[in-house]
Amino acid sequence: MKKIALIAIIVLTAGFSATAQKTKKMKKVLFVVTSNDKLGNTGEKTGFWSEEFAAPYYELLDKGVEITIASPLGGQPPIDPKSADPSSATEDTKRFDADKTLQEKLKNTHKLSTINQKDYDAVFYPGGHGPLWDLVEDKNSIALIESFYMHNKPVAFVCHAPAVLKNVKVKGDYLVKGKKVTGFTNEEEEAVGLTKVVPFLLEDALTQNGAKFSKGPNWAPYSVEDGLLITGQNPASSKLVAGKLLEKLK
Repeated sequence: MKKIALIAIIVLTAGFSATAQKTKKMKKVLFVVTSNDKLGNTGEKTGFWSEEFAAPYYELLDKGVEITIASPLGGQPPIDPKSADPSSATEDTKRFDADKTLQEKLKNTHKLSTINQKDYDAVFYPGGHGPLWDLVEDKNSIALIESFYMHNKPVAFVCHAPAVLKNVKVKGDYLVKGKKVTGFTNEEEEAVGLTKVVPFLLEDALTQNGAKFSKGPNWAPYSVEDGLLITGQNPASSKLVAGKLLEKLK
């Protein structure tokens, strides 16, 4: 009986180990951030918004997800200085500021042109105004999103990041055509005084491409998903997007 029990334990342990390895293998997410630090022609700086990076990063990391970071130019991506202001601080951004391992990782982001979707199970784009000037037009980014989507892998975006979908097409049609999406709204852009600075308004661009754009109250958490596509409206929506992405990865 002891021998049988021992064999049973070995078999169960082996099965658990295989399942754990499979689960771990599934959870590899690529984060794509902007390399652009110029806010149009204003002379001011921009980049990615730290809350929109930090909240999803730790939400995924703490669940055992392996995260790789890439940007168009590689190396250190710019952080929007306004997002680093103490008035914008959250528990996640405080953790981000103190996380030396992550800061070192950010200094060495992979060049987007070297990335292959086959190495990951999902892709996530944080926002900030930076992506409006580089990632929207970046051919590597456009091809990467299309490849993830065509290989049945989740694609997730928050705040200004859904703007990078503007030029993404799947089988000749805009990816967002007929899809439920959200993102930084015209009203929110007006509230921050940048409607005349940004190259286009996200809400208008996605709507023009056939998206079913919806939104919640300004600055309130709001996120929608449509199949593999997950989008969040603003910085407060970052964790909602990460939560939906985690569900897709299960």
